[in-house]
Amino acid sequence: MFTTRKQYHPYVSPFDPCQPIRTKTYVTPPNLYIAFQPPNLPQFPLHEALKKGTLWKVFYDPYYSPYEMAHKGDGQ
Repeated sequence: MFTTRKQYHPYVSPFDPCQPIRTKTYVTPPNLYIAFQPPNLPQFPLHEALKKGTLWKVFYDPYYSPYEMAHKGDGQ
């Protein structure tokens, strides 16, 4: 399954004084996966594009923190 949210596992030293974070996540922008902008892409209406920060729907990517993603399945 494709997602713009990626994960990696950093090195954890046995001498770290703090509890390590074993899995870290980061978000990549959708424009990394489109080599060129094809013609006739679907567009947002102008008033909605100003709110979302982009005119084209394929380039819109709302940010959700990992904590929000964990609660999405809870129905909250």
